[in-house]
Amino acid sequence: MLDTLHIKNYALINELEIQFDKGLNMITGETGAGKSIIMGALSLILGNRAEGKHFFDPSKKCVIEGEFKIGSYHLAGFFEENDLEYADHTIIRREISPDGKSRAFINDSPVTLIVLKQLGEQLIDVHSQHATLQINTEEFQFLVVDSVAGSFTLKQNYKESYITYKKAKRELEELKETVKKAAIELDYFQFQFDELDGAKLVAEEQATLEQQQRQLENAEDIKRALNAASHVLENDDTAVLTRLKDAMTQIEGISSFLPDATDLATRLKSTLIELKDISSELSSLEEDTHLDEGTLLEINERLSLLYSLQKKHHVDSVEDLILLRNDLEAKLLAINSSDEQLERLEAEVAQKLDIAYQNAKELSAARTLVLDKIAKDVQCTLSNVGMPNAVLQIVLEPLKEGEMRESGIDTIQFLFSANKGQALQAIHRVASGGELSRVMLAIKSLVAKTSALPTIVFDEIDTGISGEVALRVGEVMETLAQNMQVIAISHLPQIASKGTAHFKVYKEDKANRTISNIVRLDQSGRVKEIAQMLSGANPTDAALEHAELLLKG
Repeated sequence: MLDTLHIKNYALINELEIQFDKGLNMITGETGAGKSIIMGALSLILGNRAEGKHFFDPSKKCVIEGEFKIGSYHLAGFFEENDLEYADHTIIRREISPDGKSRAFINDSPVTLIVLKQLGEQLIDVHSQHATLQINTEEFQFLVVDSVAGSFTLKQNYKESYITYKKAKRELEELKETVKKAAIELDYFQFQFDELDGAKLVAEEQATLEQQQRQLENAEDIKRALNAASHVLENDDTAVLTRLKDAMTQIEGISSFLPDATDLATRLKSTLIELKDISSELSSLEEDTHLDEGTLLEINERLSLLYSLQKKHHVDSVEDLILLRNDLEAKLLAINSSDEQLERLEAEVAQKLDIAYQNAKELSAARTLVLDKIAKDVQCTLSNVGMPNAVLQIVLEPLKEGEMRESGIDTIQFLFSANKGQALQAIHRVASGGELSRVMLAIKSLVAKTSALPTIVFDEIDTGISGEVALRVGEVMETLAQNMQVIAISHLPQIASKGTAHFKVYKEDKANRTISNIVRLDQSGRVKEIAQMLSGANPTDAALEHAELLLKG
């Protein structure tokens, strides 16, 4: 329930706080006093968009804050899903800055307007003459029937099984489409795979072949360079090894006179040994290097094949070709095993369909049992509010065999007639705005007996009624408020007198400014307000007496 509504710097309101009662809260006041302003402020914390800039002081931000008691609404899951801190006493705040930017908070955590709206819809149901159009939607009509039938668990079971079935069916259809396309491409895939598989591809093979190709193509230059290097080291008249050996002999000859020369002689000896090894390896490499035309031809042919395959498949390496070959192999395996996969998935879809259909039949049966009860209860309430000849018929018809929707296996329609001799038709076609308001009031009164509904706000739905009918509408609201919090904006004294709490909205002039304010009336204030609603600004004694009688019920 809405415990407190705090409004700051909004329209004609500087700052005010309204503490609501848990039962029937009546809001009255002259036309233009600011009742619509309060509804506008309330709509902001319910996630509606701010239309224009409505600031009492344009230099300051507007703040609307609502405190709600939500312990009985089972909303912990919603808070967890949206990563919000749950509290039985929850605070929703909306701030609009002078530049038009808006921010929303739930228990001081910033949220988007979408999340705010989702929560708001579970906390407050705003009902006005314009909102009665929802009565003709299947979603609302099923909600009414399921509420009275207590079939929300059945509905949830069906919905989950239906979604599971639809998901499996979609997977089956996607697999069939994939298999169909794959079958067309099977020969092409097989040809590509055979070509790549026949190439006997080896990772890093290309780099090795390219290196061998370069060596074979430059064999003469390699052989010439190796031979020249070996000649410089050993065979030349001034061969490096010969000269180095002479140098070593000279240094060894003086090592007995110069101790430091011993180390130098040792180092020259090591260098000589190393250069002999290098000379030996140069000779070996030169002997092993030769031009093999046959091997070069084979390498060129192999590289030509690899280059051709890469160009054909638009890849840059042998490794990419291997990945492509493996992918083609997987596709071929999938195609070849698709019959088994299709058979398995078809059986799974059939099983899920059967479960969903059985759940739908149970839901349909539970709904059927309460149709007459809903119609009779609504008609009884309508009779009490001045529509004694009203007839409501709820038609639940099965869909075509095998057809299912998220709502079940039925279509639903509320047929209505307000007067004798009037044919039953879809309710929005034959009921006036005032009649629709009373029908909606009767329906929600019934639903409130079986479900934990959120706070309901009636925004001047009493338009077009008066006298005894208005009194009966007030009594229905009074009954409704026994199961839920009701906030009603009304111009009719018969309805206003039924409230457990009565608030008056009024305007006053302060410091060259007109402001809207609200006050909770005490008993004497209620008598005066209702008397003024009966006879005008200066109520007569008779009006005051009548007001007292209305308040006594």
